[in-house]
Amino acid sequence: MTRFSRAELESFRDATVPDLVGDDVRLVLVGINPGLWTAATGTHFSFPNNRFYPALHLAGITAEQISSSDGATDADRAGLRGLGIAITNMVPRATARADELTRGELRAGGELVAAKLAAWQPRVVGFVGITAYRDAYRRRKAAMGRQPSEEWIAGVETWALPNPSGLNAHESVDSLARVYREVAEAAGLELGPPRWGAAA
Repeated sequence: MTRFSRAELESFRDATVPDLVGDDVRLVLVGINPGLWTAATGTHFSFPNNRFYPALHLAGITAEQISSSDGATDADRAGLRGLGIAITNMVPRATARADELTRGELRAGGELVAAKLAAWQPRVVGFVGITAYRDAYRRRKAAMGRQPSEEWIAGVETWALPNPSGLNAHESVDSLARVYREVAEAAGLELGPPRWGAAA
């Protein structure tokens, strides 16, 4: 497993991670902002206890599980793009914690994401982290799941999804996988069979 010292991780503060996006985008997954580990590996949602990639695998979205700690390989990235998945962030700059971001940054990030959706024209967008979604779009009462059509961003079917961080004790990898499969089905992705209960 890849390891970084605290000093190495700190050197990535305020770094950015390029969007993962291909030519035929069906589903855009929007993180809050890159963590320092994500910036170090160049892989969205990368951190040893982040359950994003295990959940995608259990959901039958990815055939192979992408490493949460080592980051994605070029083949992994090509596979995600081939599925029609794009990954971006609300706020581009890397921080140690999401609570280091200001509300102004989140609102500016919401506008940036809306512009990307208008350009990419996916079927569905999923915001991975409901609190940031609420702040970015001034929707304090937004609930988890598919949003009302009048609140879709850039005319794209919009979902609020649970945060896969290990700090989110309300979710298990199985419960995340079930929600992520639902949004992937809404986007029309070609999926393998689910692997519920297969996590160690």
